[in-house]
Amino acid sequence: MSGRKPYRSDLSDGQWALIEPVIAAWKAGHRSVSGHTGRYEMREIVNVLLYQSRTGCQWDYLPHDLPPRGAVYYYFAKWRDDGTDQTIHDLLRWQVRESRGREADPSLVVLDTQSVRAAAGVPATTTGKDAAKKVPGRKRGLAVDVLGLVIVVIVLAASVHDNTAGTALLDRVAAQSDTVRKALVDQGFKTTVVSHGASLGIDVEIVERNPAGTGFVPQPKRWVVEQTLGTLNLQRRLVRDYEHRPASSESRVYWAMTAVIARRLTGTTTPAWRDA
Repeated sequence: MSGRKPYRSDLSDGQWALIEPVIAAWKAGHRSVSGHTGRYEMREIVNVLLYQSRTGCQWDYLPHDLPPRGAVYYYFAKWRDDGTDQTIHDLLRWQVRESRGREADPSLVVLDTQSVRAAAGVPATTTGKDAAKKVPGRKRGLAVDVLGLVIVVIVLAASVHDNTAGTALLDRVAAQSDTVRKALVDQGFKTTVVSHGASLGIDVEIVERNPAGTGFVPQPKRWVVEQTLGTLNLQRRLVRDYEHRPASSESRVYWAMTAVIARRLTGTTTPAWRDA
């Protein structure tokens, strides 16, 4: 960051200290044959990813005082494909949970989906139309803990039924952690998801709305996933799906939540894009 004016999305020294060990270990394991260590600081590469998430900036419109598209996308793709992005996110998530006196991995998760419009350049083969919400694009599925922290994320065509998204989420939850015993879902998920959860040793409960209630009534515990989806929508890059690959869309969620968690751990805040 030396030689330029900082952006609001830049990592603080404390936030970078949380992420740097993972990046340093990755770099040590991916040394260039020629011994070249790279032209750009790794902190700046991460700063660009967070800047892009926050502002929604296109690759070709990155500010000239930041590393260029080619350098940043190289690391974005590498970390997406080998899971480094999720590793960084998960390590920080564990720290937040342990700071709250909880075990590193949860015993209960909350599932939900959100359909978002896809940008014009997104391949039609990876998109569809949500028949219920009338949204053309992709469906973002989340499994979060009771603190609203993301456990897993999947991105599918918006035309995919919630049952399919739910079973895929449960599969990823089970593959990643053996501690989850219960999952809460809304009425958009059906008995197919309940049965699949049972086969994985996860008790899936469909939380039904109180028929006597009128208007919007938040449901205890299950509502936390809605809060997380709202938090993600403060990241302009996530308001619409711009990524050609669903895996890139998933990576964007992990980076966005990494920024959120790093702020929590360091007690810092970043103004929302709509703040004065």
